[in-house]
Amino acid sequence: MSYQVLARKWRPKSFATLIGQDNTVQALSNALNQNRLHHAYIFTGTRGVGKTTLARLLAKSLNCDKGVSSNPCNKCSNCNDIDAGRFVDVIEVDAASNTGVDDMRELLENTQYATSTGKYKVYIIDEVHMLSPNAFNAMLKTLEEPPEHIKFILATTNIKKVPITILSRCILFNLKEMTEENVSNHLAFILDSEKIDYEKKSLTYIAKSSKGSMRDALSILDQAISYCSGALTTTKILEMLATTDESYLISILQALSENNGPRLLEITREMDGKSIALKEALNDLGKLIYEIAAYRISPTSFAQKDNEEVLRSFNEKFTSENIQMLYQIAITSRKDIDLAPDSHTGFSMAILRMLAFSPTWDLKDKKKIKYSAEYLNDKELASSNNPSSTKNDLNVFDGNWHKLTDKLKIGLAKKLAQECELIKFEDSVFFLSLDSNKKHLMHEDYIKKLDDALINYFNKKVKINIEIGIVSSSPAIEKKNEEMTVLKTTESAIMKDEFVNELMNEFGAKVIPTSIKPIKE
Repeated sequence: MSYQVLARKWRPKSFATLIGQDNTVQALSNALNQNRLHHAYIFTGTRGVGKTTLARLLAKSLNCDKGVSSNPCNKCSNCNDIDAGRFVDVIEVDAASNTGVDDMRELLENTQYATSTGKYKVYIIDEVHMLSPNAFNAMLKTLEEPPEHIKFILATTNIKKVPITILSRCILFNLKEMTEENVSNHLAFILDSEKIDYEKKSLTYIAKSSKGSMRDALSILDQAISYCSGALTTTKILEMLATTDESYLISILQALSENNGPRLLEITREMDGKSIALKEALNDLGKLIYEIAAYRISPTSFAQKDNEEVLRSFNEKFTSENIQMLYQIAITSRKDIDLAPDSHTGFSMAILRMLAFSPTWDLKDKKKIKYSAEYLNDKELASSNNPSSTKNDLNVFDGNWHKLTDKLKIGLAKKLAQECELIKFEDSVFFLSLDSNKKHLMHEDYIKKLDDALINYFNKKVKINIEIGIVSSSPAIEKKNEEMTVLKTTESAIMKDEFVNELMNEFGAKVIPTSIKPIKE
C-alpha cells in the first residue's frame, strides 16, 4: 500500500475529533440534532483550519443511513463513500478553476434532479470568492429558494470578496486559527499513535511554524519525520525549519538588560551563521516581549508555562516603559529588514536600536540598583551601605531639590520629579507634594524609577513619600519663572536697542512680542 500523508490519514471523521472549532461544532451539532437545518452555510477562515473538513462532516451527517444527526455512524456505505470522496450526491467544486457563469449555470441545472442514494444533494463550493460577478448572480435565485433536497456549503479564505447578496442568504461561520497548544497536543497524539518518538519542545516549534493551520502543521510533521529519520529532536527541527531557538531570544534580552552591546552583536552573528530566518526571529522576539508584559499584569495565568521562570526574571529586570519600547521596535523593525542591505544588518540594527533608545538605560553606568529601597531586605541593605562600594557615597543632599532633579537620569519619570515640591527631607525620606492637576504622573513605574535613581545617586537607603497638595515652588515652576525673567529682560533690551528704535521711528516697524526668543551663549 502506498504511503498516505498525515493530513489525509488523520483528517477528522466526526465532529468529536475536529480540533479547535468548538463553537462552530456546537452550533452545527445542535442544528442537526434538532432538525433546524438551513439551506446554505458559508465557512470562512485561513487555510488549513478545517473549512472543507467541516463541510464533508456536515454532508455525512445529513446523508448517513441511520438518519440526520451530529453523530454519523461512519460504517454505512454512504459514510464510507463520502469519506472516500466518491458519493454521487456530494458535489465538490473548486471555484478557483470554475469561475465563469457558464460553469455555475451547468452546476445549478442539476439541482432540479432528485438525489441518487442520499437524503440530500450537497454542493460544496471551495474558494467561493473566486467566482465572477456573473457567476454569483447566477447563484442568487437558486441559493434563495433551493429545492428541499439541496444544501449549499460554501468555503472561502477571503470573505470580503463575497457579495453581500450571497452572504445574506447563508448562515456564516467564522473559523478560528488553531492555537499553538491545540496544534502541539494534536501532533503529540498522532506521533504517539504512529509510535514515533519525539521531544515535546520540537512540536512547539512545528506548531509555531504552522501559523494556526493544522494542515500545514501535519505537512511540516511529515517533512520532520523524514528529515529526522527517527525520533524528532528539538535540535533537528530547529535546523530543518531555520527557526529561532528561544535561548537566543533570552540571551538578547539578557544582554539588553546588562547594556552589553558586544554580546548583542555576537548573538546576532551566531544566529546569522545558523541561517535562522531573522525576520521571523523579530516576530518571535516580539511575542516573548508580549508575554513578559502579560506576565506583569497576570502572573498566575503563566503558572503552567514552561518559560514561567524566564518571564519572572525579565519582569524584574525591565520596567513597563522598557517593555513597551522593546515591543514597538521589534514589530516596526520587521518591515525595515526588507530595506536593509541584508537581513543580518537589518536584524542587528533593530537590536542595537533597542539598546540605544531606551529612556532609562545609561551605557556609561552599568552598575544599577534595580529595586526600590522599601523592598530591600537586610542583606541587600547592608550591601548597599558598604562604604567602599562606589564614589557615590560622597553625595550628600544639600536641600536643593531643583539641582538634584537635574542630575537624575530617569527618562520620562523626570517630569514627576520636576513637578513635585520638596516639603522636607527627614530620616532619609523625601516628603514631596504634587498638584492635583498633575496627579496623572503618580504612575507606579515613575515612582519606582525615581526611587531607584535616588538610591543609586546616594548609594544608601532612601524613600520618597508623595502626597497630593498645594505646590507653590517646584523645579518646573522655578524653571518657568526663570524663563519668564530672562524673556522680560530680553524684551526690555530689544525695545531699548538703538537700531530697533530707528526702524520703528523711520519705517513704522513693530516688534512682535511672541517672536522674541532668548539665545543662550
